[in-house]
Amino acid sequence: MDNKLLEILVCPICKGPLVYRKNEQELVCNADALAFPIRDGIPVMLEEEARKLEAEERAV
Repeated sequence: MDNKLLEILVCPICKGPLVYRKNEQELVCNADALAFPIRDGIPVMLEEEARKLEAEERAV
């Protein structure tokens, strides 16, 4: 993921910050407990494509 892109991306739902999880290829919004996938280097920022996070998956 391009660092410049990571700096400007926010959660499409709450407009909050996202956490980049390189190994999982996801952008995580802790506020909404959603993980947005990154496919072929492109973040898929659609709520219907996001995965709901379990409580233990949320970043601190």
